Amino acid sequence: MKNFILILILISVFSCQEDIKNVKTSGPVFGTSYSIIYNAKPSTNYQKQFDSLFSVINKSMSNYQSDSDISKLNRNEDVNVDSHFITVFTASKKISNETDGVFDPTIGKLVNAWDFGSEKNEAKLDSIKIDSLMQFVGLEKMELSGNKVLKEESRSYIDFNAIAKGYGIDVIAEFLERENINNYLVEIGGEVRAKGINLEKNSEWRVGLQDPNFNGETSYSKSIPLKDASMATSGTYRKFKIDENGNRYAHIINANTGYPTKTNVLSVSVIAANCMLADGYATAFQAMGIEKVKDFLSNHPELKVYFIFENENKAFETLALNGFPQ
Repeated sequence: MKNFILILILISVFSCQEDIKNVKTSGPVFGTSYSIIYNAKPSTNYQKQFDSLFSVINKSMSNYQSDSDISKLNRNEDVNVDSHFITVFTASKKISNETDGVFDPTIGKLVNAWDFGSEKNEAKLDSIKIDSLMQFVGLEKMELSGNKVLKEESRSYIDFNAIAKGYGIDVIAEFLERENINNYLVEIGGEVRAKGINLEKNSEWRVGLQDPNFNGETSYSKSIPLKDASMATSGTYRKFKIDENGNRYAHIINANTGYPTKTNVLSVSVIAANCMLADGYATAFQAMGIEKVKDFLSNHPELKVYFIFENENKAFETLALNGFPQ
């Protein structure tokens, strides 16, 4: 009888193991697309939960939704921000302070003025207009008091586009972990967070590094293993302007000047513990340039960085820092 019970238990255990597979879901979100893969039983379906979490994040921080908390804040309406907003605001303060203001979500009005943001600019942009908008730039002009954001200057405008996508990935990942899902790959618009392994292939998760194609095509000539970490990429090849002299300017606005960043850096990928930080640092590093990032990383061994850039001969070169996987 005992042997019979033991056999039944073993059959049950093996059946459960055989049931585990890659559950996949994807769709549009945050103005881009998402893909989620997690190892679970085939009957497991968290689509409603994912949609609900995306909706909550949009309601908190989407500049494209007029009734979101961030839109109300930008209109100086009375609003109590939620825990999602507070988490991203606090992280933004951290990265802004560490990068001497290079990363600054209050650059939003200038992003819009240069036609890179959520609001279409119809007015002529000149140095006078830029100088007038720069008066309202500076995350130090905003502070949290409980669940209220206090603005030193009422016309200051905040935009979390450079960090909220990474945070959205973290929210999904943390939900999966609360559900005891310990093997997953979450991707939104090219940013990723991975944990554990791909049980279906019995191998580590691998993610592609997108080639900097200015023609809009998507290709990947390099992939790297990613385990229990996140990666985000900021690329000038995605949004840029070219002046009359053929100079290419990144969509990332310099918070000290109000002008787009002129750079030879085509893309920078950052691996960090969570995707919110990876996303924010990738944006900052794009604007800082390679030499300043090298200095910065001497005090941040936890960050791994990979540059793709143009040399003086207009040829592509790469640079891996702090042990970025090769």
